[in-house]
Amino acid sequence: MDRLIDAIKAKNNPSVVGLDPKPALLPKQLIDHAREATVSESEMGNPMEAEAAWSINFAAMYLRFNTTVIDAVKDIVPAVKPQIAMYEALGEAGLWMYARTCKYAQDNGLYVLGDVKRGDIGSTAEAYAHHLSGFPLRFSDVASADEVENVQRNAAALAADVEDYDENGDEFQFGSEWYEDAVTVNPYLGTDGITPFIDAAKGNDKDVFILVRTSNPSSSEIQELELRDGGRVYEHVADLVERWGADTIGDHGYSRAGAVVGATHPEEGARLRERMPHTFFLVPGYGAQGGTAADVARMFDANGSGAIVNSSRGIIGAWRKHPDYGEDLDLDEALQIVGESAREAAERMRDDLDSALRH
Repeated sequence: MDRLIDAIKAKNNPSVVGLDPKPALLPKQLIDHAREATVSESEMGNPMEAEAAWSINFAAMYLRFNTTVIDAVKDIVPAVKPQIAMYEALGEAGLWMYARTCKYAQDNGLYVLGDVKRGDIGSTAEAYAHHLSGFPLRFSDVASADEVENVQRNAAALAADVEDYDENGDEFQFGSEWYEDAVTVNPYLGTDGITPFIDAAKGNDKDVFILVRTSNPSSSEIQELELRDGGRVYEHVADLVERWGADTIGDHGYSRAGAVVGATHPEEGARLRERMPHTFFLVPGYGAQGGTAADVARMFDANGSGAIVNSSRGIIGAWRKHPDYGEDLDLDEALQIVGESAREAAERMRDDLDSALRH
């Protein structure tokens, strides 16, 4: 967790922007641009069926929206958290845009927390853990050093011949990883479902955030069930998370096994902070879901560390309240408002958290 903590200290800002686009959060100009591109490409001879062509062009608008937000906040926040479900909803093209979003964020110096919430056992869990460890069988594992060098040389020569490669060259880079620095996982299957992720994190300088006390209203149906000893299910999970990360504690005193603790449960969060001294918290539920800065402040340690707070809609959807936005704007003008609004919202969140942590 050291890299994340260092990034937070460098920005003096324990907040993470959730990159969770969906059609309702995109300005109409982006949707119109995708529609026009689909029609235009068809008239120019694109043989793809309408919905297939549309899926690619619309998914590309997710990326353009995300890069606009990233460019606007990259000097304010230390991290972003793309939610993979939003991209999976768009099929193959959506997953590509998820990976490209993660890569773009990393290329701009941000810590990337992939919100994938995986949970399984055995070989399936090991396969999911490749989100952290990368491609399971690399070309360099099966090819000679000369073959690897030759392919790399040819790729470099092609890049030199491609016009505007600096802007569009990532079209050719499918990559062998997801470009994530951490992922979220579900602990319902116990140690068998967590160990592969912890092992992958240890071997690749990555982190894992495990669901403990989530912010959704129905979480109490399971997480607050009383155990025979009088404790609650979420408290037992908290103890497991502390144990799972015990041998991965870094220089700042926190392990690679973090916990997801919702801002909508401030009392439980405060008790969990005491119960989990070596566990870093990812805190969703701030802002749109009702959590306040005062609520989340109790989930930090005595030094003002130990947690990072997420906001998604409050930042990426802030443009919807901008007085100058209108559907008559052109695409660049609309995106400028998206970026300006996201930046202002990120600054407000930073200042709100800073004020709460000082009291």
